[in-house]
Amino acid sequence: MNRSVSMGKWSVSVLLGLGLALPHAGATADDETITWRVQSHWPSASTSYEASLEKLRDELYERTDGRLELELYEAGQLFGTDEIWAAVERGIVEMGTTSPFFLQDRLSLASVAAGLPFSFQEVWEAVYFYRHLGFEEMIREEASEYGVFYHPDKMLTQEIVLSEPIESMEDFESARIATSGLSETVLSEAGAAAQYVPGEELYQALSTGVVDGGHWGAYQGADSMSLYEVAPYHVEPPLSISDDTFIFNEEALEALPEDIHAILMDTLEQHYWERTNEYLYHEEMTKQRVLAEDGVELNPLPDDVHERLVETSEAHWDNVADESDEAAEAVAMLREFLQDLGHLDED
Repeated sequence: MNRSVSMGKWSVSVLLGLGLALPHAGATADDETITWRVQSHWPSASTSYEASLEKLRDELYERTDGRLELELYEAGQLFGTDEIWAAVERGIVEMGTTSPFFLQDRLSLASVAAGLPFSFQEVWEAVYFYRHLGFEEMIREEASEYGVFYHPDKMLTQEIVLSEPIESMEDFESARIATSGLSETVLSEAGAAAQYVPGEELYQALSTGVVDGGHWGAYQGADSMSLYEVAPYHVEPPLSISDDTFIFNEEALEALPEDIHAILMDTLEQHYWERTNEYLYHEEMTKQRVLAEDGVELNPLPDDVHERLVETSEAHWDNVADESDEAAEAVAMLREFLQDLGHLDED
């Protein structure tokens, strides 16, 4: 796997104009304010921009008595979504938010972190796999090889919304669906036409017919991005269950005063559990509201379509395992876990 990240898309003049040519971690004296730039993959319209990123900013400011400030940039303001990892790795910004969907050409474990399509069925399963079976530590160790600290923001479902329902295999094979990573490969090989569309462009792509469907989280994401206005059919079951994540430049982390570093780590841990639980609650509340009030309709996938997608996805798990020894270990661990849950037949 090619682990190099090209900076070719970044304009030197833009970097210089923004004052981003050199890394900076702000002041490090104990009594001075440290300011970190944070490039997000979330548009400001997304619920997670406020509920996750702005919430973390405010919590850290309060808990450090204003000594750590996060300077937030919504999706696309400084860098494109596919450039955030490189910007953090190189220290051009100290922090970013991203999804493992966008890291699959960087980390061999990213495809597993993105939730292998049609593997987990409930969010708690993914949480258990991460925290109790040790997957989170595995991907954190791989990220650290690039000088990046990886800490999930929350676990969430990825669920497709459509402008027209899929009621047959013919409907599925004619659908154009916005996704990324392994999900793009699986949907395409199963018969749909899948392509990548940045989150900030998804509404326009749906409204103009460039694509017929896509996903931005599940109910909350689709609602906050107004996707239901142009894609009122909500597909079940989930495409995948994955994490949204915060990434940090490790040198910037190490430069923090010891007490601020400890506050940051404690805050991230508390934030993870609060946001995952809060997200599940608001998912259910949003689902009830949009189904009752906004004309959204559930679209369960036809059995033959779902079976084809599951078979296509499982056929690619071995390809994911071939990415590295760590990926092979993670996929084997996942298979065993899913077999224990009764989601996967034993070989």
